[in-house]
Amino acid sequence: MFTRRQFLKSTSSLAGGLTFCSCGLLNKANAQSNPVKKAPVIINGKKIKAVDVHAHCFFQEAIDLMGAEAKSVLAPTRGQLQNFIKVPERVAAMQAQGVDMQVLSINPFWYRKDRETTEAICKINNVNLAKLCQENPEHFAGFASLAMQFPDLAVQQLDEAVKKYGLVGAAIGGSVAGDDFSNPRYHPVFAKAQELNVALFIHPQSTPQLASRFKGNGWLSNTIGNPLDTTIALQHLIFDGTLDKFPDLKIIAAHGGGYFPSYAPRSDHSCTVSPTMCDPNIVLKKKPTEYIKQMYFDSLVFTPEALNYLKSQVGASQIMIGSDHPIPWAEQPVDHIMATPNLTDAERIGILSGNAARVLRLKI
Repeated sequence: MFTRRQFLKSTSSLAGGLTFCSCGLLNKANAQSNPVKKAPVIINGKKIKAVDVHAHCFFQEAIDLMGAEAKSVLAPTRGQLQNFIKVPERVAAMQAQGVDMQVLSINPFWYRKDRETTEAICKINNVNLAKLCQENPEHFAGFASLAMQFPDLAVQQLDEAVKKYGLVGAAIGGSVAGDDFSNPRYHPVFAKAQELNVALFIHPQSTPQLASRFKGNGWLSNTIGNPLDTTIALQHLIFDGTLDKFPDLKIIAAHGGGYFPSYAPRSDHSCTVSPTMCDPNIVLKKKPTEYIKQMYFDSLVFTPEALNYLKSQVGASQIMIGSDHPIPWAEQPVDHIMATPNLTDAERIGILSGNAARVLRLKI
């Protein structure tokens, strides 16, 4: 068994020789034994591909490095074992949803670990994910894992992930174990993402400060905690002036951006109602609600009414498919788009794949 140092040394070259990938190989025989794929979406006589930017996977080798904490990495949910991708099964499940491509991400579970362990975990994730995407480019793209608690290392990892491994950006949490990303110590990561013209996908990990209030029925740490964590993260990026410093930064927010888009106008009044609660040294260049237009959001809002409202607040050009697959929050994400009234054909095409292809520079 490799030590962390041996693993890091062994993976210094590109993923070609890697043997750790927890995935199977795609073949027609296996694919045919799985669920029948959904008929393609046809709009104005043209087949439209569907790209899901919010889908997950894990690699057991990375989880193993968590030691005693490994057992807490996977949430006790339906579909959790499907995080360990067997390509024929995952592709068949995608086809049953009408999804052509998933942009895979790994929810950060390493933000409290030491530098060496975190570096090893992210290396395993990024190399394995790159290999999976390289072998199945028509089905998968990937967001890198970053050691955000060590910003200098995260910058190196992001640069390597994009330039060496061909990943399309990075997935980050809603905070680093409660420390908000708007903190200037994380600005080098934002600067690198802006320089590389890649997206940062914010996927929350609940709101740990409220853990005691989330106890009880309903899995409130996720049901409420996840959207709230994203909401707090986005508000800090705005009010702390981070988005003014990095105006070309691409942020994609999971779960429809949490609660922010649905109640954003309140933000425009906060500093006029209570100036003493705002920092006079931070003068925003725009109204808080105007920063919505430079963010992107997934479609995981469950109902046509909610998706229409999200569109009314952020614009259809800022929305992409999100399902949280393989966790079954949205089991028919393509049908969700097609069943939403008041979307034009162009808007549907954009949400299904055009926006993701543009923002992430995907070849679809």
